[in-house]
Amino acid sequence: MSLTAVHIAADIEQSDQFHMARLLVLLRASSGISNKPVQGIMKLAKLDFLLRYPNCLVRALEHVGRHKQAADIPQVERDTIEARMIRFRFGPWDGRYRRWIGLMIAQGLAEAYVHGRTVMVRLTEQGHTVAQQFEGLPEFEAIHRRSKIINTVFGPLSATALKNFIYEVFPEIVGLDWGKHIKL
Repeated sequence: MSLTAVHIAADIEQSDQFHMARLLVLLRASSGISNKPVQGIMKLAKLDFLLRYPNCLVRALEHVGRHKQAADIPQVERDTIEARMIRFRFGPWDGRYRRWIGLMIAQGLAEAYVHGRTVMVRLTEQGHTVAQQFEGLPEFEAIHRRSKIINTVFGPLSATALKNFIYEVFPEIVGLDWGKHIKL
């Protein structure tokens, strides 16, 4: 890999805009026609874990018997990690989710509210429009396609059920020290 490619990858990893764009596409796939919110930041992080790690998405799909959907993810996607994540107490996490959600709210792209003890996150009308524009870009085609698969297969799970599923399918995450980068 050239040094230029390393610098580009590092710039993307630090780009709030890239992460927000990916989350907009994921939230749009999760919201459906009724614009239902994602129930909890932890659930959003776990869905995003599957999106950011296509190789893990394939493994998760195969685990639940969705072999055709797993096979539809090209090998070139499986070998990428779109952004690193870190092992925290409740599973894969990136400490910047609250920041990204706050930035999306400040830009009028999302809204969040508390229901009980859960932070609910959903797109605004403007957020849907921007997410739809990203979905039409060739650079986001794979993210859009995988977001729809993730929502269909894993979206109905609660945050706790999704955490338990991830720990079952990826037991190596459980053994990682907190704060360590996840390399799967």
